[in-house]
Amino acid sequence: MAIKEEYGNDGLNENIREPLMQGEKDIADEGGGSGAEKSSKGKLCMVYFSTFVAVCGSYSFGSCAGYSSPTQDAIREDLSLSLSEYSVFGSILTFGAMIGAITSGPIADFIGRKGAMRVSSGFCVAGWLAIYFAEGAIPLDLGRLATGYGMGVFSYVVPVFIAEIAPKNLRGALTAVNQLMICTGVSVAFIIGTVITWRALALTGLVPCAILLFGLFFIPESPRWLAKTGKGKEFEVALQKLRGKDADISEEAFEIQDYIETLERLPKAKLLDLFQRRYLLSVIIGVGLMVFQQFGGINGICFYTSYIFESAGFSASIGTIIYAILQVIVTALNAAVIDRAGRKPLLLVSATGLVMGCLLTGVSFFLKVHELALSSVPALAVTGILVYICSFSAGMGAVPWVVMSEIFPINIKGAAGSLATLVNWFGAWAVSYTFNYLMTWSSYGTFLLYAAINALGILFVATVVPETKGRTLEQIQAAINR
Repeated sequence: MAIKEEYGNDGLNENIREPLMQGEKDIADEGGGSGAEKSSKGKLCMVYFSTFVAVCGSYSFGSCAGYSSPTQDAIREDLSLSLSEYSVFGSILTFGAMIGAITSGPIADFIGRKGAMRVSSGFCVAGWLAIYFAEGAIPLDLGRLATGYGMGVFSYVVPVFIAEIAPKNLRGALTAVNQLMICTGVSVAFIIGTVITWRALALTGLVPCAILLFGLFFIPESPRWLAKTGKGKEFEVALQKLRGKDADISEEAFEIQDYIETLERLPKAKLLDLFQRRYLLSVIIGVGLMVFQQFGGINGICFYTSYIFESAGFSASIGTIIYAILQVIVTALNAAVIDRAGRKPLLLVSATGLVMGCLLTGVSFFLKVHELALSSVPALAVTGILVYICSFSAGMGAVPWVVMSEIFPINIKGAAGSLATLVNWFGAWAVSYTFNYLMTWSSYGTFLLYAAINALGILFVATVVPETKGRTLEQIQAAINR
């Protein structure tokens, strides 16, 4: 049942829903946004600077994820670790991230988005220092666990913060920069990790954290969080700072405050409250996108790219370098077009490409197993993997995080965001853990399974996921959570 129906004829909700009913014909949306947005075009320096500061956390995320790949041999040799001990070091990152995901929403709601980023940075700094000074497996694992926790918090709070500060005509592109910086962090860690020591590489992980912690002193808190916590004066100051000193923020400020006042009439959401009828669709969308993002095979393919190329008879080093470069380029293009193309078309194109990439790779392994057309196996495998990563970077990598940051009302954003992020990290662990077992069972069957999951993802996006391009957060949330 709609909020309006339960709490009276709320004019805000009526006004919010109408633009979504009108779809692409909405004149205001076609014009590029509200009057405040139009009047402040070219004066959004603080929005861009705040986004830059926040995505330093995304870069730190990527540095953590990419650290273990180029350092495996050196760490094992220096600290005399067995393969199983190093495997614990590599995999404990995802457990830390799951803990971070569980706590990220409540932390961001309690101490604010900036406070959550400070906490996350603190854990990453402590973790990197523990790794740098480690002389054995235990401090190494504790450091990795701490950086994993920081990753888990960053993965939720960065896209949420960006979505809450950005004007609607820039929100998709700016939120997509989150994924771009993650990819950049992974690629840079992989490349420089081949030329510097593993301890020096750990120290490089401190750089984005230092920039973030310093930058947080100069950027405003999320206006929506300030409004939610009753800090009216700070809310107006933050919004004015983000939109430019000469911008008229009265309309946007009224819409945000009025919507939050409506939501405040509802009881504070707990985990079980997410499954109430009014919130169920947004939870299904947010969690469902995370399920298809992860169980479509990305972490298995990402973590074992070298193994896949070697198994298919192609140079692992050349293949991995091409993979890393394409990932960054396509993710950057995705950030540039997401607010023009829309979220849903990108997801559909991306998921279709994932199916094709999995089928091509599956066919290559099928030919190899049955010793058919062996000369074409390496080319098919490389083509399949590169189609897969380009397709993932074109939509399924960034867009689920963008949509997740948009669809949850602010009164359930903490609990719902934690749930979606936890599902994401559980999927990352499950896929990376089971990949080698699946490949042992059937190399081509593994990729056919991923193709089937991605095909289901196409059906899910086509039938369940709404288009959120060009809408304010309040419009999106009121239309979905009825």
